[in-house]
Amino acid sequence: MRALSNSDVDCVLIVGGSPDRSSAKTICYASRGCAHIVAVDRGLDAVLDAGLSCDLFCGDADTVGERGLRLVEEAQSRTKAVSFEVERYDPHKDATDLSLALRAIEKRWPLAEIVCTCVSGGAPDHALGVLGRLAGARSFVRVIEDDFEARILHGNDAWEICAAQGRRFSCVPVSAGAEVSEQGFCWNVDHAQMPLLSDWGISNVVESSRASVQCHEGVIACWLYC
Repeated sequence: MRALSNSDVDCVLIVGGSPDRSSAKTICYASRGCAHIVAVDRGLDAVLDAGLSCDLFCGDADTVGERGLRLVEEAQSRTKAVSFEVERYDPHKDATDLSLALRAIEKRWPLAEIVCTCVSGGAPDHALGVLGRLAGARSFVRVIEDDFEARILHGNDAWEICAAQGRRFSCVPVSAGAEVSEQGFCWNVDHAQMPLLSDWGISNVVESSRASVQCHEGVIACWLYC
């Protein structure tokens, strides 16, 4: 069984382009321990506003603010010493910026754990698409936002949750044939079979100082709320 996170590999932070982004404090918190930062389109504005710098910009730049766009164009033209790489895409592409960013990360840092922020707010269609893309990633995936932390667990993954008594917890199967065990919650299950997108795991409560959720088969998304 592997448990998130894995300290033996690098972490890459993805700062997404959600219209309702997380606070600068949350972005800085999410960046701790990350060896690389990837800004996805208007996520570059969030990176800059948090006082951080990125290693890679991915996007078509259609939502980036004036300052960020200037930096992207300077990096592309190499007219100034801009310190990040740019993968700029055609706005009429078939894939989302996040999907292409995940591909770019896999190419550059294939074994890296992925931490995400600013990927969940303001657009429910994009949020659902983000969940699908992150569920398909082969890396460990953590999401850190202002009001919650999330994990994507694949078969044989586990999330150990410490000192979170009283906090709300939910898990939703994002693949068919998910099998889940939960311990240390108000409602516990042992090798429960959960249908795709089932609401069985919604709004549980952490009771123990050391709770855990394990995905035996399939893929599940889990949220621990503040």
